Amino acid sequence: MKIDILAIGAHPDDVELGCSGTIAKEIANNKKVGILDLTKGELGTRGSAKIREKEANDAAKILNVAFRENLNLKDGFFKNDEEHQLKLIQVIRKYKPDIILCNAIDDRHIDHPRGAKLVIDSCFLSGLKKIVTEYNNKEQEPWRPLNIYHYIQWKNLKPDFVVDISNYFNVKIKAVKSFKSQFYNEKEPIHNTPISTKNFLDSIEYRARDLGRLTNVDYAEGFISARLPLIDSISVLK
Repeated sequence: MKIDILAIGAHPDDVELGCSGTIAKEIANNKKVGILDLTKGELGTRGSAKIREKEANDAAKILNVAFRENLNLKDGFFKNDEEHQLKLIQVIRKYKPDIILCNAIDDRHIDHPRGAKLVIDSCFLSGLKKIVTEYNNKEQEPWRPLNIYHYIQWKNLKPDFVVDISNYFNVKIKAVKSFKSQFYNEKEPIHNTPISTKNFLDSIEYRARDLGRLTNVDYAEGFISARLPLIDSISVLK
């Protein structure tokens, strides 16, 4: 299956928090989008891997993605080494995305920048024909995505560009709230992690509102480009 965009997160819910508004918008514009979670988030203080798997599948249905897969790497301890790169290269070559969205390049959780670097290196290596991978007992063709964009997570990093998600913010919030075990819930307002507070849930909206304020829209998501962005004409900028 050839897709347009592959959204990758170190943990289930990373994609929803970071770029689900953009995903929903691209799907509405007839783009084919898939999600790949690197781990099951099994080290999370709240919930469990099984619970988060169900929540991830619920969020995927809300976003209407073409697929959601899990690479089953070890939460907290996966590495950017040959073994892990080859696993990711196999997925990249399987789906041939033009664009990859992935974790923040600098963040509070150690898995986020590590996941970002794993994606960057794997995308480069995936384009080398002398690296051999197989899928369904057939040798895969080399494939290198055109662009890698990092969504913003805990830290307020300065984006290289933002996407207007004003018409899709409600979809984003609904997808995020699928992860009931992770985030603030008025019916069970117990919080024992930084992301389970009401303040964190509210921050999703005020960040999107602030990026929107800076760009004259209601809501926006920000991205950092792995390489210098190129546009055809300055007239496309808003």
